[in-house]
Amino acid sequence: MEDPIVPFDLTRMFLGTDPALFYLEIVFRTCVVYSYALLLIRWVGGRGIAQMSTVEFLLVIALGSAVGDTMFYPEVPLFQALLVITAVVVINKILDILIYRYRTAEKFVDGRTTEVVRAGVLNIRTLQGNKIGRSELFEGLRQAGFVNLGEVRQAYLESSGRFSIFRLDSPQTGLPIEPAWDVYPPAMFGPGTEVHDISLACCECGTVTEILGKTPIACPHCCGNVWTPATLASRNNS
Repeated sequence: MEDPIVPFDLTRMFLGTDPALFYLEIVFRTCVVYSYALLLIRWVGGRGIAQMSTVEFLLVIALGSAVGDTMFYPEVPLFQALLVITAVVVINKILDILIYRYRTAEKFVDGRTTEVVRAGVLNIRTLQGNKIGRSELFEGLRQAGFVNLGEVRQAYLESSGRFSIFRLDSPQTGLPIEPAWDVYPPAMFGPGTEVHDISLACCECGTVTEILGKTPIACPHCCGNVWTPATLASRNNS
């Protein structure tokens, strides 16, 4: 029968119950596994380390588990860990070759670039398909220095998950995204609200329309029914 665990036993908590020589084995295991993993990653190449694509992200996760367990679990043989590391890296290398040679494989593994904004109007279908919320996109636009959608000529969601944003030469009126709506919500109008001589932007997609009487029942682009005054970025912001 095993001895009962003594709570808050500092010796057990910090040093464990293994013999002292095992700590030297941990150092040896760490050096072997680290050196071997480093050699294989160098073989994979620097492209993956810089870009961290889907394949490389999975590589990091798989290697982390295989490398970590071997370093301090005495029941895990070094050969098994090195075999796992080798298999993971070889699979990664094969996927890299397939991605390089075949466009279909590249799209399947890394995904594809999609358009999220065109001429100041959101592509709602793309956002929904990629599970991207407007607040996430607006955050990316604000970080790039945009204050409304009227400044955006084109924006893409890259396969890496980042946004690529291109500015219009001459900003137009558009849906305001700064200040952030969570901090200062803009004035909003429902369908059929009496307004006169004002440009309104659809709160769903950013479509701008000139209102001479009542607000539209639905946006012609996305069928949204909430509107807010469109704004024009100053030259200092553009």
